[in-house]
Formats: sequence, structure tokens, C-alpha cells
Amino acid sequence: MKTIAQEKIWLSSPHMGGGEQKYVQEAFDTNWVAPLGPNVDNFEKSITQFVGGDMHVAALSSGTAAIHLALELLGVTRGDEVICQSFTFSASANPIMYLGATPVFVDSEIDTWNISPELLEAAIKDRMAHGKKPKAIVAVHLYGMPYKVDEIRKVSEKYDIPVVEDSAEALGSAFKDEKCGTFGEIGIFSFNGNKIITTSGGGALVSRKEEVKKKAVFLATQARDDAPHYQHSNVGYNYRMSNILAGIGRGQMEVLQERVRQRRFNYDFYKKHLGHLSQLEFLEEPEGYYCNRWLTCVLTPSYEIREKIRLALLEVDIESRPLWKPMHMQPVFNEFPHYSDGTSEDLFNRGLCLPSGSNLSQNDLERIVELILTKI
Repeated sequence: MKTIAQEKIWLSSPHMGGGEQKYVQEAFDTNWVAPLGPNVDNFEKSITQFVGGDMHVAALSSGTAAIHLALELLGVTRGDEVICQSFTFSASANPIMYLGATPVFVDSEIDTWNISPELLEAAIKDRMAHGKKPKAIVAVHLYGMPYKVDEIRKVSEKYDIPVVEDSAEALGSAFKDEKCGTFGEIGIFSFNGNKIITTSGGGALVSRKEEVKKKAVFLATQARDDAPHYQHSNVGYNYRMSNILAGIGRGQMEVLQERVRQRRFNYDFYKKHLGHLSQLEFLEEPEGYYCNRWLTCVLTPSYEIREKIRLALLEVDIESRPLWKPMHMQPVFNEFPHYSDGTSEDLFNRGLCLPSGSNLSQNDLERIVELILTKI
């Protein structure tokens, strides 16, 4: 039989707060089990209140669905080009393909690991020189660290190209005291099981324009026209969040601030006990940035040392993960244009995500640190 110290430590597992069951039970008691209902309405309101009262939120089935709808609402169609941060999860790029558009990948800068403003502008100029002005920019707050908001906004406005702000990993993060999810033309969140809060599966689309939210909800509920019968003038999707899952989200929103505090505690613990090691480098918050520390990530001197640590953790049932493999290196995307200076490839080769769940115990953290210290 395993002892407590030998139990599996996950990278980022769901963490219930206790209030979720109340709202889910309400859905069952009132028979609101469809993709509409009071939990959906109130979950959207709680997100709106958190990110800022002038935002409008549509609760959806996933963050991927939110990106898909965002791009469609911005007019992306077959044959268009969309710039996408290369150093990210594939869900940032896949919806570009859903629409028949071409992804154009742009590398990261080293300060935040997010899309490089300089390479972004270079990519735009080059695409325009080839007669293809990009239709949108998908910029990501990776691992909860905000991208260079001011610089990206400046490029976006200069060339009049809207930004889809992928905040899938950044609920609770902020830049200059403004919440992530509010900087782009359209923002998105994810509530997948490994995120800072979860609805099991789910996401949200965020906009300052109420008509954008209304159009998103319309498309997300099969684009049914206002008629007594089922009539459709547009292609729609089954992307709305269910009232049951939204009940989980309502309970999770009640503990969001605590979850951010716990994740930031994990980062501080790792930094305190491992930060003196010359072979580990932590991603610091630039001035004005506030990171939710969804995942604590470190850079090692080499691929070999990264793998030495990862495999040592795996051997004792501790889950860690290499940083995202850049999209321009993925087999499914490697034929598409990319503008890279090698930054994201280097980060992928040397970087490791450490266990970062808000439900990690002190014993878990000590066990992880002690093992890493023996391998460095």
C-alpha cells in the first residue's frame, strides 16, 4: 500500500471549493439541464464582475469554441491569413484551420515568453508585401503571464488588425491593474479541468460590445432564427455551456482569488527553495505585470538536464511537463509561414512545468523540491 508521501502528484488537477454542488443541485431540482438557465446567466455575471463591469461574457463549451467564434465574428473566412503566437497550445491555432484560413506563426520574446512585438510587425509587413494582410492576431498570455499588451496593441492599431486575446491560462492575471481578457477586440477564457478554475469542460468569450456577445450566443446555439419553427440563415454550432456545468463554474468563481493566491504561493515556494541554483531560471514578473502562476515553469541549461529532472520526477509518480512545443515545429502546422528567431524552440528544449495545482500540500511541495535538489 502506498504511503501519503508516495501518492501521485499531478501537474494541475481540478480543485473543488465546496459550493459547486449547491448550484448543480439547483439545476437538477429545477430541471434546468439544458444549455441555458440561471446558472449560465449568473456564471456569466460573475465573470463580468471579476474582469470589469463593462464587459459582456458568453459562457461556451470550451476555450477552443470561443476562439473559433471570435475569429468568425471578426470576419475570418477561407483563404484569409491569421497571425498566431507559435509558442502555445494547439487550441490557439486549430480554429484558424476550422475556418479554412492560413495560420502564420510568430515567435516569442524572452521577457514574458509571449508573442514578440518586433517579429509581429515584421510578419505583418512581409505578409502585406505578399499581398495578404492578416485578418486577425491571436496573442496568448502563456502560463498566466500577460503578453506585452502596450506593444502588441500599438502594432494592432497601426495596421488595423484586431487581436483575439487568448486568456485560456490567464484568468486572474492582470497588466497595470487591468484584468487579462479585456485587452483584445475579443478575449477568451478556458475552464478545462487543468485550469485555475474549472467547469469540467468549458470556456467563455468576452467583449466590450454587447452585440458581439449576442452574436456569439446566437452562433453557439445553432444560429436559430427568430421564428416559430426551426429556421436557419447561418451555419451555427453547438457551443453553449450547459446549466449544470455553469453551476460548477459559479462555485469555482467564489474561490478564484484563493486559487490564484495558492498558485502564486507554489511559485514563491519553488523560487525560495530552488532559486539559488545556477541551473534553474524562473520567469519573473516584469513591472506592472501580475501573473496568476497557473503553472510554475523553470528553464534548465539544456534538454538533457530538463529530461533528467522530468524523468526523475516521473519515476516517483510526480507529473511534470516540457513547455509547449511551438506550433511551427508541429507536424500538422510545419508547412505554414512562420517568423522565428529560435526563442520558442530554445524554451521548449530547456523548459519544464512543475506541479502547480492549488491543492498541493506542503508535503507535496517539499517532496518535489527535495527530489530536484538531488538531481541538480
